Amino acid sequence: MPDRHSGGVPDGVGSLSQRERALTPHLEGPGFRLRPWHPNDLESLLQHANDPEVSRGLRDRFPYPYTRDDGLAFLAGRVLAASTLNLAIEIDGQACGSVGAQPGSAERGHSAELGYWLGRAHWGQGVMTRVVALFVPWVMDELRLFRLQAEVLDFNEGSARVLLANGFSEEGTARCAVYKRGQLHDLRRFARVRTQLP
Repeated sequence: MPDRHSGGVPDGVGSLSQRERALTPHLEGPGFRLRPWHPNDLESLLQHANDPEVSRGLRDRFPYPYTRDDGLAFLAGRVLAASTLNLAIEIDGQACGSVGAQPGSAERGHSAELGYWLGRAHWGQGVMTRVVALFVPWVMDELRLFRLQAEVLDFNEGSARVLLANGFSEEGTARCAVYKRGQLHDLRRFARVRTQLP
């Protein structure tokens, strides 16, 4: 598990809560860093997010064109559910992508949905495979998850390869599940599970 600052005292004695710890990670990977988003990330967010190929494989709440208002709404926390843990992928000092997990609730509180995107300038270099390799074990331990799942549109082979390389199993396909940009798409579901917590 990656290093993170604990304050040097036992949990519950002046230390951060589980949620606060999760929002202030110290996650360093080869060639990248995962950290909370900051208001001054707006320009780099717009540079990498305003790309039809990036938004093509994502939900419609990630629009194209990706406007300044879209970026401001995201950075102000008005786009994702409040419970979502979402971190910037920083490369060479720029926030150029995102990785996050949205926890379930009630009887599904032991699980979460994984999501991620990366600016096209960094595609094809194995960055997202390394990001997911760092983020997934950390978030599963931090949020005490038994199950982490992800959904991938049928044409997104790169995303499927990222998941398979990181211990996810393909569980099935929902046929004609998504209508995007005038076309129907199947939706592939992947999950990484465990039956015990550390």
